[in-house]
Amino acid sequence: MTVKAAFIRELVRDVTGFAPYEKRCLELLKLNKDKRCLKFAKKRLGTHIRGKRKREEMMKMQKQMRVTSA
Repeated sequence: MTVKAAFIRELVRDVTGFAPYEKRCLELLKLNKDKRCLKFAKKRLGTHIRGKRKREEMMKMQKQMRVTSA
């Protein structure tokens, strides 16, 4: 991904926040229910690979939020 595209995606994420299903994924990850999060994301996004990618993205965001709050 280019630098410009990464910047735009980060800006859009800051402005719009998370979708409701992403918030639910974050809650499931807080409860250490990684497998349930994957099943939920897979159902919402359609494929196993998209679900895995979204779960990894949410795990990264959660880790980032934990670091910034500490």
